[in-house]
Amino acid sequence: MAVRKCHFCGKEIEPGSGSLYIKKDGSLMNLCSRKCRVNALTLRRVARKVRWTNEFHNTKNLKKKAQKH
Repeated sequence: MAVRKCHFCGKEIEPGSGSLYIKKDGSLMNLCSRKCRVNALTLRRVARKVRWTNEFHNTKNLKKKAQKH
């Protein structure tokens, strides 16, 4: 079985947990928790700007590497 990742925070979702949101255009969003669902859908936040997401830390590390060189 394929490992699912949360569309917002990037964490792996255990089988049998999380939720699946289907957008009007037919694309799928796997969300691990209510926290991710509210931030992504209700508040419409960008994962790059939310400090607790993996995407934020990845962009932060890329910026650090770019400044060193």
